[in-house]
Amino acid sequence: MTHDPNVLAPTYTRAAERGPAPRFTIPDSEMDPGTARQIVHDETMLDGNARLNLATFVATWMGDEADRLFAETYDKNMIDKDEYPRTAAIEENCWRILASLWNVPDVKASIGTSTIGSSEACMLGGLAFKRRWQLARRAAGKPTDKPNLIMSSAVQVCWEKFCNYFEVEPRYVPVTDEHPSLDGSQLEQYVDENTIGVVAIMGVTYTGRYEPVQEIAAALDALQEKTGLDVPIHVDGASGAMIAPFLQPEVEWDFRLPRVHSISTSGHKYGLVYPGVGWVVWRTLDALPDELIFRVSYLGGDMPTLALNFSRPGSQVLLQYYQFLRLGREGYTAIQQECQDVAMYLSKGISEMGAFDLWSDGSDIPVFAWRLKPGYTDKWNLYHLSDRLRMKGWLVPAYPMPDDMSDLTVQRIVVRNGLSRDLADELLDDIRAETAWLDGLSSPMPTEGQRPGFHH
Repeated sequence: MTHDPNVLAPTYTRAAERGPAPRFTIPDSEMDPGTARQIVHDETMLDGNARLNLATFVATWMGDEADRLFAETYDKNMIDKDEYPRTAAIEENCWRILASLWNVPDVKASIGTSTIGSSEACMLGGLAFKRRWQLARRAAGKPTDKPNLIMSSAVQVCWEKFCNYFEVEPRYVPVTDEHPSLDGSQLEQYVDENTIGVVAIMGVTYTGRYEPVQEIAAALDALQEKTGLDVPIHVDGASGAMIAPFLQPEVEWDFRLPRVHSISTSGHKYGLVYPGVGWVVWRTLDALPDELIFRVSYLGGDMPTLALNFSRPGSQVLLQYYQFLRLGREGYTAIQQECQDVAMYLSKGISEMGAFDLWSDGSDIPVFAWRLKPGYTDKWNLYHLSDRLRMKGWLVPAYPMPDDMSDLTVQRIVVRNGLSRDLADELLDDIRAETAWLDGLSSPMPTEGQRPGFHH
């Protein structure tokens, strides 16, 4: 009896599949689906463990029921509102829930949309600012060729992209030791008749701190009274817009402030949904120029669509609604509080080690950063500690602060749902052990080729 080596041969030993998989050209012949899957699976084994990735804000766990729902709905196209009208209706449910959560004066008079992530949501907020400013300038017979947008030098890179892609001059207010975030104190040096808006950040990516939106709004109120310039605010709440309503409801940062025209957030960060989904909501219909809205018919009615992307997944939108239903205010509060408790537990532990000074403590969003104490050692730096922790499986990034403070290097931890107190204790033990190892060096560690482990 002749043996067929393709029948029982283990993966990778079938005659047609021996040798390396093609990387840059499509193969000539078919491959067994099990082998193809195994090749991709094995490639991704070389990635870090997502649960131990303390650099990312993005959700890495949702649970079995969410995973089932994801698998049942991954084929829905969010842009096809005529074919998937119930998914479109659920999208509207979600942004109206957020509008209410953010204290919009009249939910029925507001407008919003889902996006691929908060970066797209930010760009839509910026586009609304630019178009609204252009329309007002044209109506007044004034030029529209020099729009500018004011923001902290610690903004997320999506705002740099917005200004580049849509030809808006970015005006960065520098962060300093005295003013570690945009606080309104210097705005009059930057605002002029060409300013389309100001960006305020609820949860600075570098440090986790909230920018004081209420103080920024008050500064702009005073500036309007002095100059007549009426400058709106967009709140980039990528993280904090899903933290503050539950943990700091007394803080006025949202639509309670009339100057706040729009708010964006990441559903796939502290919205607790797999990537990628974001949201943006405008206070009123007239805050979003109508010419940016495209209208499609569904169920015999009218559905506005205004995202930059066209075809995109509908499953994450459905997962967002699932989380709203599943957790409610009580569940979100419990999860965000636990994340903050763990963040402050970790930051306290690190502050007690003697080698580090906290730059933030996790009391705003569950994110904190620290620096090496000045003069502590000449043998190692935070990049070395980051490398040592990576050998234990932890991804804890080290990176320089923005341009005006680029000589300061910090290390940061993002606490997400799933980082338990037990894991936090193991992390602290590893930081202590690796710091002790570095302290025991008799000569300096090499610094050639060091680079930030995180790009904002």
